[in-house]
Amino acid sequence: MKITPIRNEKDYQNALNRLEEIFDAKKGTEQGDELEILSILIDRYENENFPIGMPDPIEAIKFRMEQMGMKQKDLAEVVGFKSRVSEILSKKRKLTLRMIRKLNSTLHIPTDVLVQDY
Repeated sequence: MKITPIRNEKDYQNALNRLEEIFDAKKGTEQGDELEILSILIDRYENENFPIGMPDPIEAIKFRMEQMGMKQKDLAEVVGFKSRVSEILSKKRKLTLRMIRKLNSTLHIPTDVLVQDY
């Protein structure tokens, strides 16, 4: 097992190829250890070179509603009137602190996502 740092795109591609080869390695074996170390190196390289920004707050709400099978009327129970929900989802009304707290506790959307400007 010869593992080296991932410094560039070529190293990254080589690491991904090797990861694919040993993907089913058993934990505690030499290949299993190599798999674990490569995963950590790849994750670090991806986080540094391909960062993923925070989602738009309204898109996060819509996505979570879809995951939970919620309709606008269901969200009205969380943030208030149905017309308010329409205004929020169309970005005509900003979320209040109270709404953010309720959305966080009800839909389990992180507050740092909900407090962003949009």
